[in-house]
Amino acid sequence: MSPAIAAVILAAGRSTRMGARNKLLADVRGRPLVWHVAQAAAASRARPILVVVGHQADAVRSALAGMPLVFIDNADYAAGLSSSLKKGATALPRACEGMLVLLGDMPAIAAAHIDRLIAAFAPGAIIVPTHEGRRGNPVLWPAARLQDILELEGDSGAKRLLATYAGDVREVALGSDAIFADVDTPDALRRFLARGGGPSVRGCD
Repeated sequence: MSPAIAAVILAAGRSTRMGARNKLLADVRGRPLVWHVAQAAAASRARPILVVVGHQADAVRSALAGMPLVFIDNADYAAGLSSSLKKGATALPRACEGMLVLLGDMPAIAAAHIDRLIAAFAPGAIIVPTHEGRRGNPVLWPAARLQDILELEGDSGAKRLLATYAGDVREVALGSDAIFADVDTPDALRRFLARGGGPSVRGCD
């Protein structure tokens, strides 16, 4: 039986490195960038799919209209990434064994990547994707670590917890540099589109 894993898409940030433009709404293959992330989650075994919104929340909701998603409002999005992680963890249904944290600016992640991480899940394990010896995203966090996530502060996310609980980390080689392909700047977006909208922004520079 497949474990009960929710997907949490972080889509609340201000995307300041992109300039005045909201990177999540940038056009990628005829769709908003964040749509591709949500589509991958919707096509995967993860359920439910929670989307944390904050900056330009109405526009992000509109970009994802009609998809099987649950939107979570984060009024504190300016406080950094940890605020959205905490919103997602708080909204996680009690029956879920873990949450897969997807960054809204990683449109090369596919449903197959998500499903491989879910298939590798074991109670208490932190599932981390790798490619050629490097770790990337998304990361699957077990319910046992949700309290730690609720204690995070600032914009560093949960990366430090990987060191704290190093013995619980299970690496999964996905064979794809999609796990590095985040679109943070106009140059990164141009490189991504120049490659046909596929991986990778950083992994293949």
